[in-house]
Amino acid sequence: MAHPLFVVDAFASSPFTGNPAAVCVLDSPADEAWMQNVAMEMKHAETAFVYPLDFGYNLRWFTPTVEVALCGHATLATAHVLWSTGRLPETDAAIFHTKSGELICKKVDGLIQMDFPAKAVEPAEAPAGLSEALGVPVEWVGLNGMDYLVLTTDEAAVRNAIPNHPEIAKLPVRGVIITAKSTDYDFVSRFFAPGSGVPEDSVTGSAHCALGPFWAERLGKTELRAFQASPRGGEIGVQVVGDRVLLLGKAITVLTGELVA
Repeated sequence: MAHPLFVVDAFASSPFTGNPAAVCVLDSPADEAWMQNVAMEMKHAETAFVYPLDFGYNLRWFTPTVEVALCGHATLATAHVLWSTGRLPETDAAIFHTKSGELICKKVDGLIQMDFPAKAVEPAEAPAGLSEALGVPVEWVGLNGMDYLVLTTDEAAVRNAIPNHPEIAKLPVRGVIITAKSTDYDFVSRFFAPGSGVPEDSVTGSAHCALGPFWAERLGKTELRAFQASPRGGEIGVQVVGDRVLLLGKAITVLTGELVA
């Protein structure tokens, strides 16, 4: 059976910016090994698999090597696919049932708004060699349950970092976020997850579930403008609302086709 397949640039200002995600639309649950093979074939940071339920949609995400519990940019991409293909009216919210609970996407002022759980960041001891592995000075280290969050000196350190991916892959976490205050935005960041099959993620929605509360506390504001300074780059609107984080961005379809294997 053929399955509709899309590649969508999420958190993108124009085609070939932001973070590409593959979205595979299913009629019913699929075999996990098959989904992992599809994700490996697609070679994007995440491939999303979605199928309808009586109320909302089931949604799962796979990197080329593992399934992940939360992915922002592929969720945004999936909601965009449902609306743009007429599978869901644009006036309706996209409600996803996931391993991280219920996630809701809405259209707000021409952007896609995602309602995600906030990820508290607790201070943590820096692993030996962390600064050398990341290629940045380390001012503060925290842990959000999935990733290390590393505050570095300034925006230039984030943008110019040359990470040692094999060393980062040895860390017992999904990935590592580096961040600093910005001049044009409230903050900038980058995200490295070589141990999960993603050396550098272009724009990471789930990382901003931790970055949002982290910077909201430090800057004394709950509405933030963020930029993930990967080679592709992407802008993210961040609103911290209690124990939830609202992420806002755009999405652009760059490929449509069918998966026949």
